[in-house]
Amino acid sequence: MDDDAAVPTRPGPRETWAGLPWPVRTAVTWSACLLVVAAGLWLLGQIAVLLAPLAVALAGTLFLTALLDPVLVRLRRLRVPAGLAALLSVLLLLGILVGAGVLVWNLTASQFGELSQQLDEGLQRTRDFVTSSLPVTDQQLDRLVEQVSKGLSGSAPDPVAGAQKATEVVGALLLALVLLFFLLKDGRSMWQWVLRRLTGPRRAVTAEAGRAGWRTLGAYSRGTMLIAAIDAIGIGLALVVLRVPLALPLALITFLGGFVPIIGATVAGAVAVLVALAANGPTTALFTLLAVIAVQQIEGNLLEPLVMRRQVQLHPAVILVVVTAGTLIAGVAGAFVSVPIAAVLWRVLDTVQQHRSGRAADAPA
Repeated sequence: MDDDAAVPTRPGPRETWAGLPWPVRTAVTWSACLLVVAAGLWLLGQIAVLLAPLAVALAGTLFLTALLDPVLVRLRRLRVPAGLAALLSVLLLLGILVGAGVLVWNLTASQFGELSQQLDEGLQRTRDFVTSSLPVTDQQLDRLVEQVSKGLSGSAPDPVAGAQKATEVVGALLLALVLLFFLLKDGRSMWQWVLRRLTGPRRAVTAEAGRAGWRTLGAYSRGTMLIAAIDAIGIGLALVVLRVPLALPLALITFLGGFVPIIGATVAGAVAVLVALAANGPTTALFTLLAVIAVQQIEGNLLEPLVMRRQVQLHPAVILVVVTAGTLIAGVAGAFVSVPIAAVLWRVLDTVQQHRSGRAADAPA
């Protein structure tokens, strides 16, 4: 008898894998892919936290570059040299920001203290309404406020950390200004240098994705500024008509809140309603709330689709998650830049996917 015939052969890894039921193989494959994606996202998150000032400075620079690009193009059409055109664009931005800041400060500096007092009164009236209408006692509210205050005080940075954070912010602002000048001056040549390093179909798809992402960023930056200004004017006029005090500071808060989608508008509207409640009572507060809702509905259903022209297509749930993640990573600055980053990435990935789908459809069967 042959001894080799009596020895059973052990199945190899491929035979074992092929012998598994297909639901098990599918579950294992998807689980492995999700683990790899989660590990990659975790690593990117850690890098973003470590380099948050640099990342925010770069994102803010790209945002401002897209905003000032039409100005640069018009200056270049007038045969202004590239360096001078970039410098004039940066100086124009600084002039607008400094001029608007000085004007608003001179008009409203004395009113911000009154704004804080009005907010305190509005919160007190809200507290009285809650305790009188809901089964909540003053002691329970006091304990809740005390817990929140302890949490905020425990998370507040010490003076050394605060000074370090202020230094990081100043450094990020200076870095953003320098990068803004160079991107305006040499951004197109830098992009062409990147494209020349690519060959074959990669160059075409990279160029197409880059153009789509840049158009999206430009549409978002200019559209967001326009919509924020319209919101501020609309709510400011409503406050003036309703004779709510501090209309100009509240309009300024509304304008700044317009750069943080959904959350910013909600917070600004809540501040306006609280001031109206404290100053003129519940009737004026109700009309202020209706005015805020009307302006936001006009913005969301008419202005945003018209101004953005479907360049920025993100679901509100995605926007909320992105804004929250940006706030956790880099605070207020992260909330400002998170949505344009997500919109550009989505447009770039969508363009690459469409390009690949078109190539697959054109390929011979």
